Amino acid sequence: MNKKEVKLYNILFPIWMLIFFPSWLWLFLIPANYLIDRLVLYWSLGAMPDKGAFCRKHTWKICIAGFLSDFCGALILYLAYMIAPLVDYDSLFKTLIDQIEEGIAFNPFNSIASFLTIVVSVAVAGLLIFFIDRKILTKAGLDAEQARRSALRLAVITAPYLFFFPSQLMYN
Repeated sequence: MNKKEVKLYNILFPIWMLIFFPSWLWLFLIPANYLIDRLVLYWSLGAMPDKGAFCRKHTWKICIAGFLSDFCGALILYLAYMIAPLVDYDSLFKTLIDQIEEGIAFNPFNSIASFLTIVVSVAVAGLLIFFIDRKILTKAGLDAEQARRSALRLAVITAPYLFFFPSQLMYN
């Protein structure tokens, strides 16, 4: 008789999945992200004359680009999380995939595989922030070097580090 392993999946989900579900939390997240983007952009422009007007005009584009980039990073995590049930129980990779799934869902610091999966998703989001913001800032009239410097600061400071938050802290 072949006994199949039974696995119960939780109905709770990681904090980073909130990006997929519009909720009242967005009433806080959107202005907070806008404010952070504005402060980082303002700081990154250095001694540029009239940088306040520049920030007022272009921060909303950078904020939208940040949300889209964060969404792409979260999509990577979602796909990695959803692939686990599709892996055959007899597969050599089942243990690794289960570690990644559990780490993404509850605590990315439980295994190196889940930690590296989160690192990849944050890095992808950060790179997207950099490239999109650099394009926005270049089109806005900044010289190539200033646009690169500002986009790099925006990418490093505003990358979605919340993906590393251990969701199990909320459930314990």
